[in-house]
Amino acid sequence: MSPPARSSRPGRPAVRRPSGAPERASESGGRVPGLGDAPAFTLTRPPHLRLPVLIAVPHAGRAYPEGVTARMREPAHAQLRLEDRHADRLGIAVARETGAGLLIAHAPRALLDLNRAEDDVDWDMIDGGRPEGLAAAEPGQRGNARARSGLGLVPRRLPGSGEIWRGRLVQAELDARIEHIHRAYHAMLAAELARIRDEWGAALLVDLHSMPPLRAAEGQARAPVVVLGDRFGASCHNALMGRALAHLEARGVPAAQNRPYSGGYVLDRHGAPQSGVHAVQIEVCRATYLDRQLAEPGAGLPAVAAMLAGLVRELGAEAAMLGGQHGLRQAAE
Repeated sequence: MSPPARSSRPGRPAVRRPSGAPERASESGGRVPGLGDAPAFTLTRPPHLRLPVLIAVPHAGRAYPEGVTARMREPAHAQLRLEDRHADRLGIAVARETGAGLLIAHAPRALLDLNRAEDDVDWDMIDGGRPEGLAAAEPGQRGNARARSGLGLVPRRLPGSGEIWRGRLVQAELDARIEHIHRAYHAMLAAELARIRDEWGAALLVDLHSMPPLRAAEGQARAPVVVLGDRFGASCHNALMGRALAHLEARGVPAAQNRPYSGGYVLDRHGAPQSGVHAVQIEVCRATYLDRQLAEPGAGLPAVAAMLAGLVRELGAEAAMLGGQHGLRQAAE
């Protein structure tokens, strides 16, 4: 048996390419400030997409510069709480099984949250505060709402745990993170979705996340282990959500729609169903694929990856139909 492939880049899991599977093309981009030339993200795709789907994993990055962890009050605790721990392993398995594209962020959420807008900044944590001349968010605007809760563009504090950082972040470092992580990532994401749409007539972004275990709501026999978000119908065609929920229900997978997670900035920015680009957020319960400490891969990971692969195939087939006959023929091949 050949040994698993290894990576010299920080934050990337070692993965094995299935025997006989075609080699996937790989393109890295951005940069993690403080880690030399370490890329902020990597896009992979097979020689021929079997579905008009791009899976993105924005919150599983583990490429931490030493200077960043040194400023954390409790590094291990903060990393565990902020990361979608090992959701990238799920993404890799699902992409290889379904033939979808895959975009994985290596830059950790502690540096910068890719599911927040650029202006969603808590300026009290920035040395010097809000720059002069920077326009304030308009009343009623969603911008800065997450920052006020402590989970803005750069997370400041965790619910029940308090402040994450010692000291303030300098403006130049924030600017570097925005330029080399946030803007670069979203530019590549937009370009790849446009490429898929041009080829298939439609494109679907599956924004993959993990969530803490939920409690069953009143009247529910079991708590949801999957939450599907579509910004309450704004980020994708309703046929996609209907097919996804029916697929999960038929397989006995407890699922919910938009509550408590409807999606965030990624879906707001990239979901444009009127233009043929659809976006769905999938939240998976960490207890289903991690160990009891919710820290390392558990025995359930292969089964959860297989469940997600089936779901992505259903979504991809629906997206292909939305794209027209050309996409349908490719999906059937």
